[in-house]
Amino acid sequence: MDANLVLFKKDGSQKAFSLPSNLTVIGRRHDCDLSIPLKVVSRRHCQLTSNNETLKIRDLDSRSGTFLNSKRVSDATVQAGDYITIGPLTFQVQIDGEPREAQPPQSAKPKPAAKKEAAPKAPAEEPSGSFPELELDDDDSFLAELEDV
Repeated sequence: MDANLVLFKKDGSQKAFSLPSNLTVIGRRHDCDLSIPLKVVSRRHCQLTSNNETLKIRDLDSRSGTFLNSKRVSDATVQAGDYITIGPLTFQVQIDGEPREAQPPQSAKPKPAAKKEAAPKAPAEEPSGSFPELELDDDDSFLAELEDV
């Protein structure tokens, strides 16, 4: 299974990120497979796992939540064309080249979630490495660009 996350930016441009392995951890920490250096993103926010047949997303007890098609999820199966929202960023999932052209969602902003009580954290699998930090350009303008997302 070949899976990509397509990031939609405010200016209408897109940036695709290939999932490097069967386990991809997304979070604020620099050692996550996909690092999003924003305070609204938890250190280890969520993870995507895949096999030859399915792609699943699991929230790692993040504060602001992980959203699939604007619905807060803890565990869910992801389909080609679904939208994942983490903090202010929305990605469309492409699986094996589908959908052929990524389209921004009609309503990318999830509804604010009610506060939840802190639950004991289950240990998550470690990041697999080799997935670069989320950098949209080579000139360290990532943070400035995110302000416009």
